[in-house]
Amino acid sequence: MAAESPCPQCNGSGWKIVEREGISGAERCECVFGARARRLEENANIPPLYKNASLDNFALPNDNPIARRELSNVLLTVKAFTREFPNEKRPGLLLIGDPGTGKTHLAVAALRILLSRGFEGLFFDYQNLLDRIRSGYDIASNSTDREAYRFALESDILLLDDLGAHRVTDWVEDTVTSIITYRCNNRKPLIATTNLADPDAGSTVIEKSATIPGKVDYKITLADRIGPRARSRLFEMCRVVRMPLVEDYRLRKSMTV
Repeated sequence: MAAESPCPQCNGSGWKIVEREGISGAERCECVFGARARRLEENANIPPLYKNASLDNFALPNDNPIARRELSNVLLTVKAFTREFPNEKRPGLLLIGDPGTGKTHLAVAALRILLSRGFEGLFFDYQNLLDRIRSGYDIASNSTDREAYRFALESDILLLDDLGAHRVTDWVEDTVTSIITYRCNNRKPLIATTNLADPDAGSTVIEKSATIPGKVDYKITLADRIGPRARSRLFEMCRVVRMPLVEDYRLRKSMTV
């Protein structure tokens, strides 16, 4: 493989000479920021399935005008989040909806835009993060597992995918609450997705039983899984987006490729 050619503006030094009002000086070359953005994305832990996810390639349905309109509004909201970032009042983004509605694609697309601007960020599958934090207490665990909790607290941007997809224990509730509370108190952005219902986001939490006539079933809610304190903080810090009911996004995406 041929060696990469040095930047023609700075000859690989990272600095370029500029003249303003007859005075010469040096300033950082644009190639430095491009290289930084590439490094940030390489280190962001984004799964290979979503490494090319962008807002531009988010697939909208062509055969359902209502779903297309509703998803287009969601897309505009996510674009506004990235455009206005960082937002001191609402530094986070929470995408709520059924599996297969495109939440992870949109969340990663937003993260990648912010990485391209030089912000550091990390993608974590919720259950994997909890498993790594738990294993970090083992003296034989590797350094990244021992640091997983610190990464979740301190990263410029934390993306938590599939929030609440874990059985409820006191340890889980306390750990999630501490992460969300710390990030909320310190105005550190959090992007999260969840399949769990929440009535304040417009989710239906009571539905007719599919097996017993006259009986109703109660859906597991976000508060049930992460606890009311973490859920309250999450809604305090995040712009909440309810995904519309549409056909499975993965199938829709495969049909457009």
